[in-house]
Amino acid sequence: MQKLFLILVFLGTMQFESVCQQNPQLLGLNGTWRFSIGDDMERAAPKFDDSQWDFINAPSAWEEQGYYGYDGYAWYRKEVYFQKAWRSVKLQLHMGFIDDVDEVYFNGHLIGKSGSFPPKYKTAYTVYRTYTIPSNYIVYGGNNVIAVRVFDAELSGGILRGDLGIYLAGYQAIPDLDLSGQWRFFLGDNPEWKEPSWDDKRWAFISVPSFWEKQGYDGYDGVAWYRKKFKLPENLANKTLVLMLGKIDDIDEVYLNGQLIGSTGHIKQNPKESELGEYYQKFRGYYIPKGLLKTKGENTLVVRVYDGFVDGGIYEGPVGIITSARYVEFWKSQPKPAQQNQNSGFWDWLFN
Repeated sequence: MQKLFLILVFLGTMQFESVCQQNPQLLGLNGTWRFSIGDDMERAAPKFDDSQWDFINAPSAWEEQGYYGYDGYAWYRKEVYFQKAWRSVKLQLHMGFIDDVDEVYFNGHLIGKSGSFPPKYKTAYTVYRTYTIPSNYIVYGGNNVIAVRVFDAELSGGILRGDLGIYLAGYQAIPDLDLSGQWRFFLGDNPEWKEPSWDDKRWAFISVPSFWEKQGYDGYDGVAWYRKKFKLPENLANKTLVLMLGKIDDIDEVYLNGQLIGSTGHIKQNPKESELGEYYQKFRGYYIPKGLLKTKGENTLVVRVYDGFVDGGIYEGPVGIITSARYVEFWKSQPKPAQQNQNSGFWDWLFN
Protein backbone atom coordinates (compact mmCIF):
# COMPACT_ATOMS: atom_id res chain seq x y z
CA MET A 1 0.00 0.00 0.00
CA GLN A 2 2.82 2.39 0.84
CA LYS A 3 4.51 1.56 -2.48
CA LEU A 4 1.26 2.38 -4.35
CA PHE A 5 0.99 5.69 -2.50
CA LEU A 6 4.55 6.66 -3.48
CA ILE A 7 3.84 5.79 -7.13
CA LEU A 8 0.70 7.95 -7.14
CA VAL A 9 2.52 10.88 -5.54
CA PHE A 10 5.34 10.55 -8.09
CA LEU A 11 2.89 10.54 -11.01
CA GLY A 12 1.07 13.53 -9.56
CA THR A 13 4.34 15.43 -9.18
CA MET A 14 5.25 14.65 -12.80
CA GLN A 15 1.84 16.00 -13.86
CA PHE A 16 2.42 19.19 -11.84
CA GLU A 17 5.89 19.77 -13.27
CA SER A 18 4.69 19.18 -16.83
CA VAL A 19 1.82 21.66 -16.50
CA CYS A 20 3.92 24.37 -14.90
CA GLN A 21 6.70 24.06 -17.48
CA GLN A 22 4.19 24.65 -20.29
CA ASN A 23 2.12 27.48 -18.77
CA PRO A 24 3.72 30.74 -17.49
CA GLN A 25 2.50 32.07 -14.15
CA LEU A 26 1.09 35.60 -14.12
CA LEU A 27 0.32 35.86 -10.40
CA GLY A 28 1.37 33.68 -7.48
CA LEU A 29 -1.24 32.78 -4.87
CA ASN A 30 0.94 30.94 -2.35
CA GLY A 31 0.69 32.53 1.09
CA THR A 32 -2.12 33.60 3.40
CA TRP A 33 -5.76 32.82 2.69
CA ARG A 34 -8.86 33.39 4.82
CA PHE A 35 -9.98 30.07 6.33
CA SER A 36 -12.85 28.60 8.32
CA ILE A 37 -13.92 25.07 9.15
CA GLY A 38 -17.53 24.01 8.60
CA ASP A 39 -19.72 24.22 5.53
CA ASP A 40 -22.12 26.83 4.19
CA MET A 41 -22.69 27.43 0.48
CA GLU A 42 -23.14 31.16 1.12
CA ARG A 43 -19.35 31.24 1.54
CA ALA A 44 -18.97 30.98 -2.24
CA ALA A 45 -20.52 34.42 -2.77
CA PRO A 46 -18.02 37.20 -3.54
CA LYS A 47 -19.67 39.60 -1.04
CA PHE A 48 -19.71 37.09 1.82
CA ASP A 49 -18.23 38.63 4.99
CA ASP A 50 -15.13 36.59 5.92
CA SER A 51 -13.54 39.31 8.07
CA GLN A 52 -13.84 37.18 11.21
CA TRP A 53 -12.20 34.13 9.63
CA ASP A 54 -8.76 32.87 10.57
CA PHE A 55 -5.71 33.31 8.33
CA ILE A 56 -3.96 30.16 7.11
CA ASN A 57 -1.04 29.44 4.80
CA ALA A 58 -1.60 27.59 1.55
CA PRO A 59 -0.22 25.26 0.47
CA SER A 60 0.14 23.54 3.82
CA ALA A 61 -1.96 21.02 5.75
CA TRP A 62 -4.45 22.66 8.10
CA GLU A 63 -3.44 20.14 10.79
CA GLU A 64 -0.09 21.93 10.99
CA GLN A 65 -1.75 25.32 11.55
CA GLY A 66 -3.92 24.81 14.61
CA TYR A 67 -6.49 22.36 13.27
CA TYR A 68 -4.79 19.15 14.35
CA GLY A 69 -7.00 16.07 13.95
CA TYR A 70 -9.77 17.91 12.10
CA ASP A 71 -11.55 15.92 9.39
CA GLY A 72 -14.51 17.39 7.55
CA TYR A 73 -15.45 20.48 5.57
CA ALA A 74 -13.57 23.77 5.40
CA TRP A 75 -13.41 26.83 3.13
CA TYR A 76 -10.58 29.01 1.83
CA ARG A 77 -11.13 32.49 0.38
CA LYS A 78 -8.84 35.01 -1.32
CA GLU A 79 -9.36 38.34 -3.10
CA VAL A 80 -7.22 38.80 -6.21
CA TYR A 81 -6.71 41.76 -8.55
CA PHE A 82 -6.86 41.00 -12.29
CA GLN A 83 -5.09 43.39 -14.64
CA LYS A 84 -6.94 44.90 -17.60
CA ALA A 85 -4.19 43.60 -19.91
CA TRP A 86 -5.21 40.03 -19.09
CA ARG A 87 -8.40 40.51 -21.09
CA SER A 88 -6.49 39.45 -24.23
CA VAL A 89 -5.34 36.08 -22.85
CA LYS A 90 -6.95 32.86 -21.61
CA LEU A 91 -6.38 32.15 -17.92
CA GLN A 92 -6.26 29.12 -15.65
CA LEU A 93 -6.30 28.83 -11.89
CA HIS A 94 -3.82 26.32 -10.44
CA MET A 95 -4.72 25.04 -6.96
CA GLY A 96 -2.10 22.30 -6.61
CA PHE A 97 -2.90 19.12 -4.69
CA ILE A 98 -5.91 19.19 -2.36
CA ASP A 99 -6.77 16.50 0.18
CA ASP A 100 -9.34 15.09 -0.45
CA VAL A 101 -12.18 16.73 -2.44
CA ASP A 102 -12.74 20.31 -3.64
CA GLU A 103 -15.02 22.71 -5.46
CA VAL A 104 -13.61 26.04 -6.64
CA TYR A 105 -15.76 29.15 -7.08
CA PHE A 106 -14.69 32.27 -8.93
CA ASN A 107 -16.81 35.34 -8.14
CA GLY A 108 -19.52 32.95 -6.99
CA HIS A 109 -19.41 30.72 -10.08
CA LEU A 110 -18.34 27.10 -9.83
CA ILE A 111 -15.38 26.67 -12.22
CA GLY A 112 -14.18 23.19 -11.26
CA LYS A 113 -14.21 20.27 -8.88
CA SER A 114 -12.15 17.17 -8.19
CA GLY A 115 -13.36 14.05 -6.41
CA SER A 116 -16.83 13.56 -4.90
CA PHE A 117 -18.27 14.89 -1.66
CA PRO A 118 -20.24 12.68 0.74
CA PRO A 119 -22.46 10.73 0.60
CA LYS A 120 -20.78 9.41 -2.58
CA TYR A 121 -17.33 10.28 -1.28
CA LYS A 122 -14.32 9.70 -3.55
CA THR A 123 -10.90 11.18 -2.89
CA ALA A 124 -8.83 13.03 -5.50
CA TYR A 125 -5.74 13.72 -3.37
CA THR A 126 -3.37 12.62 -6.19
CA VAL A 127 -4.87 15.01 -8.77
CA TYR A 128 -3.14 18.30 -9.58
CA ARG A 129 -5.89 20.93 -9.89
CA THR A 130 -6.03 23.21 -12.93
CA TYR A 131 -9.28 25.03 -13.63
CA THR A 132 -10.10 27.22 -16.63
CA ILE A 133 -11.51 30.64 -15.68
CA PRO A 134 -14.33 31.63 -18.07
CA SER A 135 -13.62 35.18 -19.25
CA ASN A 136 -17.21 36.32 -18.62
CA TYR A 137 -16.73 35.62 -14.88
CA ILE A 138 -13.70 37.91 -14.56
CA VAL A 139 -13.61 41.53 -13.39
CA TYR A 140 -10.68 43.00 -15.32
CA GLY A 141 -9.02 45.97 -13.64
CA GLY A 142 -10.67 45.03 -10.35
CA ASN A 143 -10.81 42.53 -7.49
CA ASN A 144 -12.06 38.96 -7.89
CA VAL A 145 -12.85 36.44 -5.16
CA ILE A 146 -11.68 32.82 -5.21
CA ALA A 147 -13.49 30.50 -2.77
CA VAL A 148 -12.45 26.88 -2.28
CA ARG A 149 -14.67 24.32 -0.58
CA VAL A 150 -12.70 21.33 0.74
CA PHE A 151 -13.63 18.02 2.35
CA ASP A 152 -11.00 15.91 4.11
CA ALA A 153 -11.81 12.35 5.20
CA GLU A 154 -8.66 11.38 7.10
CA LEU A 155 -5.05 12.26 7.87
CA SER A 156 -3.79 15.57 6.38
CA GLY A 157 -6.35 17.95 4.95
CA GLY A 158 -6.53 21.07 2.81
CA ILE A 159 -4.48 22.62 0.02
CA LEU A 160 -1.30 20.63 0.58
CA ARG A 161 1.23 21.17 -2.22
CA GLY A 162 1.86 23.01 -5.46
CA ASP A 163 2.56 26.44 -6.88
CA LEU A 164 -0.83 28.14 -6.61
CA GLY A 165 -1.52 30.94 -9.02
CA ILE A 166 -3.07 32.48 -12.10
CA TYR A 167 -1.46 31.04 -15.23
CA LEU A 168 -1.67 31.51 -18.94
CA ALA A 169 -3.64 28.63 -20.41
CA GLY A 170 -1.74 26.26 -22.69
CA TYR A 171 -3.87 27.52 -25.58
CA GLN A 172 -4.53 31.13 -26.58
CA ALA A 173 -7.28 30.94 -29.20
CA ILE A 174 -9.67 33.24 -27.35
CA PRO A 175 -13.35 32.59 -28.18
CA ASP A 176 -15.66 35.48 -29.00
CA LEU A 177 -18.23 33.61 -26.91
CA ASP A 178 -16.71 31.63 -24.06
CA LEU A 179 -18.64 28.38 -23.38
CA SER A 180 -16.30 26.91 -20.77
CA GLY A 181 -17.65 26.40 -17.26
CA GLN A 182 -20.65 24.41 -16.10
CA TRP A 183 -22.47 22.07 -18.50
CA ARG A 184 -25.23 19.53 -17.89
CA PHE A 185 -23.91 15.95 -17.96
CA PHE A 186 -25.32 12.42 -17.94
CA LEU A 187 -23.91 8.92 -18.33
CA GLY A 188 -25.55 6.52 -20.78
CA ASP A 189 -26.85 6.82 -24.31
CA ASN A 190 -30.14 7.98 -25.79
CA PRO A 191 -30.51 9.63 -29.24
CA GLU A 192 -33.36 11.79 -27.90
CA TRP A 193 -30.85 13.66 -25.71
CA LYS A 194 -29.66 15.65 -28.73
CA GLU A 195 -33.02 17.39 -29.05
CA PRO A 196 -33.27 20.98 -27.77
CA SER A 197 -36.62 20.16 -26.13
CA TRP A 198 -35.12 17.42 -23.94
CA ASP A 199 -35.54 18.22 -20.22
CA ASP A 200 -32.05 17.98 -18.71
CA LYS A 201 -32.83 19.65 -15.37
CA ARG A 202 -32.16 16.40 -13.50
CA TRP A 203 -28.74 15.99 -15.10
CA ALA A 204 -25.66 16.72 -13.03
CA PHE A 205 -23.39 19.70 -13.63
CA ILE A 206 -19.83 19.14 -14.80
CA SER A 207 -16.93 21.50 -15.46
CA VAL A 208 -15.73 21.91 -19.05
CA PRO A 209 -12.93 21.49 -19.93
CA SER A 210 -11.85 18.79 -17.49
CA PHE A 211 -11.75 14.99 -17.50
CA TRP A 212 -14.91 13.49 -16.03
CA GLU A 213 -12.77 11.15 -13.90
CA LYS A 214 -11.60 14.17 -11.89
CA GLN A 215 -15.19 15.08 -11.14
CA GLY A 216 -16.55 11.97 -9.49
CA TYR A 217 -16.80 9.57 -12.44
CA ASP A 218 -13.57 7.71 -11.83
CA GLY A 219 -13.23 4.49 -13.82
CA TYR A 220 -16.16 5.19 -16.16
CA ASP A 221 -15.65 4.06 -19.76
CA GLY A 222 -18.56 4.35 -22.15
CA VAL A 223 -20.92 6.93 -23.63
CA ALA A 224 -21.82 10.19 -21.90
CA TRP A 225 -23.61 13.36 -23.03
CA TYR A 226 -22.97 17.05 -22.41
CA ARG A 227 -25.55 19.82 -22.89
CA LYS A 228 -25.18 23.61 -22.80
CA LYS A 229 -27.70 26.39 -23.48
CA PHE A 230 -26.51 29.83 -24.56
CA LYS A 231 -27.61 33.04 -26.22
CA LEU A 232 -25.78 34.40 -29.25
CA PRO A 233 -24.44 37.96 -28.75
CA GLU A 234 -25.67 40.50 -31.30
CA ASN A 235 -22.14 41.21 -32.52
CA LEU A 236 -21.82 37.60 -33.74
CA ALA A 237 -25.07 37.50 -35.67
CA ASN A 238 -24.61 37.04 -39.44
CA LYS A 239 -20.90 36.17 -38.98
CA THR A 240 -19.21 33.02 -40.25
CA LEU A 241 -18.53 31.12 -37.03
CA VAL A 242 -16.58 28.12 -35.76
CA LEU A 243 -17.31 26.07 -32.66
CA MET A 244 -14.13 25.19 -30.76
CA LEU A 245 -14.31 22.19 -28.42
CA GLY A 246 -10.60 21.79 -27.74
CA LYS A 247 -9.71 18.15 -27.21
CA ILE A 248 -12.04 15.27 -26.36
CA ASP A 249 -11.18 11.79 -25.12
CA ASP A 250 -11.89 9.71 -27.19
CA ILE A 251 -14.46 10.38 -29.98
CA ASP A 252 -17.49 12.64 -30.32
CA GLU A 253 -20.59 13.79 -32.16
CA VAL A 254 -21.67 17.42 -31.86
CA TYR A 255 -25.24 18.68 -32.27
CA LEU A 256 -26.37 22.31 -32.42
CA ASN A 257 -30.09 22.93 -32.06
CA GLY A 258 -30.66 19.27 -32.85
CA GLN A 259 -28.54 19.17 -36.03
CA LEU A 260 -25.28 17.24 -36.33
CA ILE A 261 -22.55 19.77 -37.19
CA GLY A 262 -19.46 17.58 -36.83
CA SER A 263 -17.74 14.56 -35.39
CA THR A 264 -14.26 13.24 -34.79
CA GLY A 265 -14.02 9.47 -35.10
CA HIS A 266 -17.10 7.31 -35.50
CA ILE A 267 -19.19 5.95 -32.63
CA LYS A 268 -20.48 2.59 -33.85
CA GLN A 269 -23.86 1.09 -33.00
CA ASN A 270 -22.03 -0.92 -30.38
CA PRO A 271 -19.74 1.84 -29.01
CA LYS A 272 -17.27 -0.68 -27.63
CA GLU A 273 -16.44 -1.67 -31.23
CA SER A 274 -15.48 1.92 -32.15
CA GLU A 275 -11.94 2.57 -33.35
CA LEU A 276 -10.24 5.08 -31.07
CA GLY A 277 -6.89 5.65 -32.74
CA GLU A 278 -5.28 8.98 -31.81
CA TYR A 279 -8.51 10.97 -31.91
CA TYR A 280 -8.08 12.09 -28.29
CA GLN A 281 -5.16 14.26 -29.46
CA LYS A 282 -7.10 16.02 -32.23
CA PHE A 283 -8.28 19.60 -31.86
CA ARG A 284 -12.01 20.02 -32.50
CA GLY A 285 -13.03 22.94 -34.72
CA TYR A 286 -16.50 22.64 -36.26
CA TYR A 287 -18.01 25.04 -38.82
CA ILE A 288 -21.46 26.32 -37.81
CA PRO A 289 -23.83 26.27 -40.81
CA LYS A 290 -25.36 29.62 -41.73
CA GLY A 291 -28.82 30.17 -40.29
CA LEU A 292 -28.57 27.38 -37.70
CA LEU A 293 -27.98 29.64 -34.71
CA LYS A 294 -30.91 31.53 -33.22
CA THR A 295 -30.28 35.26 -32.87
CA LYS A 296 -33.12 35.50 -30.36
CA GLY A 297 -33.69 33.05 -27.53
CA GLU A 298 -31.55 30.13 -26.43
CA ASN A 299 -29.42 27.78 -28.51
CA THR A 300 -28.73 24.21 -27.40
CA LEU A 301 -25.31 22.63 -27.83
CA VAL A 302 -25.05 18.87 -27.24
CA VAL A 303 -21.94 16.69 -27.32
CA ARG A 304 -22.06 12.89 -27.33
CA VAL A 305 -18.76 11.35 -26.21
CA TYR A 306 -17.45 7.81 -26.17
CA ASP A 307 -14.44 7.01 -24.00
CA GLY A 308 -12.82 3.62 -24.44
CA PHE A 309 -10.35 3.57 -21.57
CA VAL A 310 -8.52 5.66 -18.97
CA ASP A 311 -9.56 9.36 -18.97
CA GLY A 312 -12.66 10.63 -20.76
CA GLY A 313 -14.57 13.75 -21.77
CA ILE A 314 -14.01 17.30 -23.01
CA TYR A 315 -10.69 17.73 -21.28
CA GLU A 316 -8.83 20.67 -22.84
CA GLY A 317 -9.92 24.03 -24.24
CA PRO A 318 -10.55 26.39 -25.77
CA VAL A 319 -14.31 25.86 -25.61
CA GLY A 320 -16.46 28.46 -27.31
CA ILE A 321 -17.50 30.18 -30.52
CA ILE A 322 -15.10 32.26 -32.60
CA THR A 323 -15.34 34.03 -35.96
CA SER A 324 -13.74 32.06 -38.78
CA ALA A 325 -11.46 35.04 -39.55
CA ARG A 326 -9.98 35.04 -36.04
CA TYR A 327 -9.79 31.25 -36.03
CA VAL A 328 -7.78 31.16 -39.25
CA GLU A 329 -5.59 34.03 -38.06
CA PHE A 330 -4.75 32.15 -34.87
CA TRP A 331 -3.88 28.83 -36.50
CA LYS A 332 -1.82 30.48 -39.23
CA SER A 333 0.30 31.99 -36.46
CA GLN A 334 1.01 28.57 -34.91
CA PRO A 335 3.97 26.30 -35.75
CA LYS A 336 3.25 23.99 -38.66
CA PRO A 337 3.05 20.73 -36.57
CA ALA A 338 0.14 22.21 -34.60
CA GLN A 339 -1.81 22.78 -37.82
CA GLN A 340 -1.16 19.24 -39.00
CA ASN A 341 -3.06 17.92 -35.99
CA GLN A 342 -6.33 19.56 -37.07
CA ASN A 343 -9.45 17.90 -38.41
CA SER A 344 -8.74 17.72 -42.15
CA GLY A 345 -12.40 17.97 -43.06
CA PHE A 346 -12.73 21.37 -41.44
CA TRP A 347 -9.54 22.67 -43.04
CA ASP A 348 -10.65 21.41 -46.46
CA TRP A 349 -13.78 23.56 -46.06
CA LEU A 350 -11.90 26.55 -44.68
CA PHE A 351 -9.25 26.94 -47.36
CA ASN A 352 -11.18 25.84 -50.45
